[in-house]
Amino acid sequence: MASAPLIDSAASPPGSGRVAPSWLRKAFRSSEAALIVLAIMIGSAAGLLSVVQGTLAQAMQHLLYALSPDERLSAATTIPYLALLALPAGGAVLALFSWVTHARRRRMVDAVEANALHGGRMSWSDSLVISGQTILSNGFGASVGLEAAYAQLGGLVASLSGNWFALRRSDLRILVGAGTGAAIAGAFGAPLAGAFYAFEIVIGAYTISALAPVAAACLASVLVAQAFGAQPYLVAANAGEQIETFHYLLYAGLGACAAGAGILLMRAVAEMEAATRKLPIPSICRPILGGLLLIPLAMLTPQILSAGHGALHLNLEAEVSLRFLAAIFVVKCAASIISLGFGFRGGLFFASLFLGSLLGHLFAGSLEWMVGSPVIDPHNAALVGMAALAVAVVGGPMTMAMLVLEATHDFSLAGAAIAASLVSSTIVRELFGYSFSTWRLHLRGETIKSARDVGWVRTLTAGKMMRRVERATPCNTTIAEFRRAFPLGSTSRVLLVDDHENYGGIVQTASAFAEEVDQKAPIGSLAIHTGLALTPDADIRSVMTTFDTEGADELAVVGSDGTVLGILSESYARRRYAEELDKAQRELFGES
Repeated sequence: MASAPLIDSAASPPGSGRVAPSWLRKAFRSSEAALIVLAIMIGSAAGLLSVVQGTLAQAMQHLLYALSPDERLSAATTIPYLALLALPAGGAVLALFSWVTHARRRRMVDAVEANALHGGRMSWSDSLVISGQTILSNGFGASVGLEAAYAQLGGLVASLSGNWFALRRSDLRILVGAGTGAAIAGAFGAPLAGAFYAFEIVIGAYTISALAPVAAACLASVLVAQAFGAQPYLVAANAGEQIETFHYLLYAGLGACAAGAGILLMRAVAEMEAATRKLPIPSICRPILGGLLLIPLAMLTPQILSAGHGALHLNLEAEVSLRFLAAIFVVKCAASIISLGFGFRGGLFFASLFLGSLLGHLFAGSLEWMVGSPVIDPHNAALVGMAALAVAVVGGPMTMAMLVLEATHDFSLAGAAIAASLVSSTIVRELFGYSFSTWRLHLRGETIKSARDVGWVRTLTAGKMMRRVERATPCNTTIAEFRRAFPLGSTSRVLLVDDHENYGGIVQTASAFAEEVDQKAPIGSLAIHTGLALTPDADIRSVMTTFDTEGADELAVVGSDGTVLGILSESYARRRYAEELDKAQRELFGES
């Protein structure tokens, strides 16, 4: 896969004139303290950008739906039916914005993909488009969250800064994780959750070298967001009854339920997207139709609108029936599926938190109904379910557990959230294998399942490892002629081409000197692997799989037109893979 079209001038290499002076680059590349200072500045910028984006989206909602100053859209008691026309209108504005920015013609890279495949390099133009689409979608009331926009711009600031200082690949990936984690930390007012988001979702591993920069960025982001008066997504929540030991088993069951719900939700979004592509309407009109379909759901309850911040707090604090909670759960799922399936941009981060709180309430209520008396506290179950379902969809069990801890300051409840989250995460990995972001990448043809750095695997191709062959031997050359041209000891294998200069196989030199061969016969009669070759863009893993499957020692590398380019041996490919893997691991753990 070629990554060049995805990366614009923001990622210029050293020497292009778009990097810091050499003395400054050297200072930041050689000093861990300087990297931490840079992370603090990035975190501060990410926190400020989160405030700006959140303010823009909320201002749009207040203007379009005539909300009171302190009112959240999803917590509104009533919304005039005429105001709900903002939903299809928002679809039209989003479609126009996407058309003007050519969004549907480009493959935009988020922070997870950037860290996994591109060494942390992100495009500023793509990131602005993603942020704009998300703000418009959320601002007009579609059932999506702003977290994708927050993380995108936080990661972008880090990527631009790291490229300006020409940082190493490993340091750039750490900074991108720090920037995205800081953006989430600023939005939620939760530095621990933001830090674990960076490690689990964006960097893909916990490393000592990344700890200080990530933590510093997240703390700086929260301080800046609070200084600008940002209202965190998760307000302080009080835990319910004391957690007993046997409750952990029950919460593990809640985690299993959350895993199933998360898998169904992610598959439903994919199925809806596939179904909308088959509709006999232009793709640019899909968000408009999606907005129209959201209107009857919003008439049932405003809680389906936007990400659900106000609705989550409302349901946590109010005493409502299980039937009402079940109805809200179903309708909110439908709204999120429609919003994403019909082309609105955003994520399921907060929607999964909201849905998880409803699932936890329903779980506690169902146990009480079956047993005849309360078994677990519904408020506690809502908070644990919130974490478990978010883990199933977003990933990051410690991220969500820390979110519960920072919301409640209750360690026993955080322990229950960890138990449920680990069960949920394990089941989703076993049965599904993806989070929502990597699932969408999978549908697009990628195979990554986390943000671990696998970009080097993509760049280590057969074309880069092969030994070039200037001129191959014709298949119709006689064995006698071949013996004179390639005496024993000169080479072990020779590549052959047919009359049309296309690949014709490999001949082992020793086989041409066997006593029983007819020296007048063409050398092509001794060829092996005639129908087997590598493409120059085949990555190292597919190369090794081919060697293992076919039992070959050496294979030709052939272009798409059949032209012989070179030859690659199994031993050399395995040695290069081991070298690059060792290098990646040393960079990951901060070794020199």
